[in-house]
Amino acid sequence: MSYCVNCGVELDGTAAFCPLCQAPVRNPYQPVDRDSPSPFPVEPSEVPLPPQRAAAALVSAMLGSVAVCCGLLNIILLARHIWSLYVIGAAVMLWVFIVPPLLWRKLPLPVMTLLDAAAIGLYILLIAWELDGLDWYVHLALPAVVLLGVILLVQVLLLQKGKRSILTTIALVIASVAVYVAGLELLADLYFHGEWGPSWSLVVLIVAGALEIPLLVVRRVPSLRREVRRRFHM
Repeated sequence: MSYCVNCGVELDGTAAFCPLCQAPVRNPYQPVDRDSPSPFPVEPSEVPLPPQRAAAALVSAMLGSVAVCCGLLNIILLARHIWSLYVIGAAVMLWVFIVPPLLWRKLPLPVMTLLDAAAIGLYILLIAWELDGLDWYVHLALPAVVLLGVILLVQVLLLQKGKRSILTTIALVIASVAVYVAGLELLADLYFHGEWGPSWSLVVLIVAGALEIPLLVVRRVPSLRREVRRRFHM
């Protein structure tokens, strides 16, 4: 049995190059066996993707069955509340999350983000309608969903614009979370109290700022950036 002189990995008798470091194999006492089949593929190839339409049909059938069964059960039990709307809305939301990416793989990510936000808004609308809470939906839930959709859309557009490093992506996600939390408290305070009195969102903003500053310093200093990438394998 031969071993690579560069990295020490054990080599198969058919290996002309080390599969780990690509160092050439030269063993005068054991020539390369070119007749036996190689234990691993020697030519690059792609794993065939599963049929997307079949998966989309299966997911649609499962979610549709759950929604229809819950709706019929709601009617049979003659319940006062249409509790099946929660399940039906969740099924529709999951369908929007899962099926369109399977059917249309080239669908732009910003479009998918808007569809997902619209699905969340529709689900909350069904809940508000069942609970007679259209007032809080219009003045609190809907603005919160719109704010979330705008933040996610901006984040997607920024991440798609050029090649972003992991540090930049982490900093952008932290900033997005902080902005959304501050906006959510603003909407809640205006709805319940009529004025903005920041409290718990300040804690999130301070923590986010404390995390952002080291990331920005590391991002700006090449020596620190190289050290972080080396230590965390980034």
